[in-house]
Amino acid sequence: MSRFTYVAKGPHGSIQGTQDAASAAALAGELQAKGLVPLKITPDGPVTPSGAGGAPSGAIATPEFMKPKVLPMDVMMFSKQLYTLFKAGVPILRALAGLQETTQNLTLKEVLLDLRRNLEGGVELSACMAQHPKVFDGFFVAMVKVGETSGRLEEIFLRLSEHIGFELFMRQQVKSATRYPSFVVMAMVGALGVINIMVIPAFANVFKSLGSDLPLPTKILVATSNFTIQHGWTILGAAVASFFVWRHWKGTPDGKLSWDRIVLRMPVVGDIVTKAALARFTRAFALSLRSGVPLERALIGVSQTADNAYLTQQIDQMRDHIMRGETLARAAASTGIFTPMVLQMIAIGEETGMVDELLEEVGELYTEEVQYSLKTLSQQIEPILIVFMGALVLILALGVFLPMWNLGSAAMKH
Repeated sequence: MSRFTYVAKGPHGSIQGTQDAASAAALAGELQAKGLVPLKITPDGPVTPSGAGGAPSGAIATPEFMKPKVLPMDVMMFSKQLYTLFKAGVPILRALAGLQETTQNLTLKEVLLDLRRNLEGGVELSACMAQHPKVFDGFFVAMVKVGETSGRLEEIFLRLSEHIGFELFMRQQVKSATRYPSFVVMAMVGALGVINIMVIPAFANVFKSLGSDLPLPTKILVATSNFTIQHGWTILGAAVASFFVWRHWKGTPDGKLSWDRIVLRMPVVGDIVTKAALARFTRAFALSLRSGVPLERALIGVSQTADNAYLTQQIDQMRDHIMRGETLARAAASTGIFTPMVLQMIAIGEETGMVDELLEEVGELYTEEVQYSLKTLSQQIEPILIVFMGALVLILALGVFLPMWNLGSAAMKH
């Protein structure tokens, strides 16, 4: 018998303690029998790694802020390589050891070492990855959990590599579509700032010296200019403080739920985010059902794959409706997040016993719609940008050029 220190996740949060067991795997089994999810199991006392790629004895640890970041491209390559190794029949510990030796990213190397240690201690792969949220996000961990439940880890890692590749492609498309509008908006905001701080006060002084009354649009611009000059630093400080308050609020469970719901209702962006999230969910759900996972359990495993707190909440409500005896189609309709066509396909799938195949088709349909929406994103943004620029130019024209037209008549009087 040996003594082990463990960290486990229970219904009321994390639990830490020590316990005697024959091995780390045996302790993991005992914890799972108690309804706990083992996160980390280590022998009680200092452990010196040897030949595992750890830092040599006496080496100075690299500060956290100096370590290289693990980029999405690194995670995509890791998933693709792990899929290839699994397909070739390489055991997981041997696969992770090989990837640890070949990776050039020092941070990822340390993460792979930690994964190996925890796996040797009897912890599930998804639980090991959950300890590194900066590298493996909630969607990644949830998909690995589905793979463990269904016995299709090989296919899951292939899907994850395709998903990350699609996410990178989507980000590139968004950047490409918004680059020109961003430059235009920045230029207009800069011009508005210069006019507001430098041009408008000069015009106001000229009109005051001539004794001419300013038109209403110019009076509004002058008042705005005076307020900006007098309270500029206060406005800037309030904007920075508001950003950090918003960021903190978005990090809370209630804030994340509210913000994710707001994002889904945003014009242009909301439709794309919704379809991308539902594409991930339907694909993962289809994979779970095809692997023989029961319906209720499959929904528990894939609810996090939507990567949106509001959609996850709605999917959890689907599970509640199904547990009350309702059909999948009726439960999906109660959420209000699926289109009528998708609901019809789910209903047909239930009648024919082909829910997994039709859900896979739904995922493909959503993916194609997302790709099309991204390709036409710039065309959707242009009308909004034109209206914004037109309104801005109108305000400047009325505020600046209208008094200039009256400047000649005012000078003639003097």
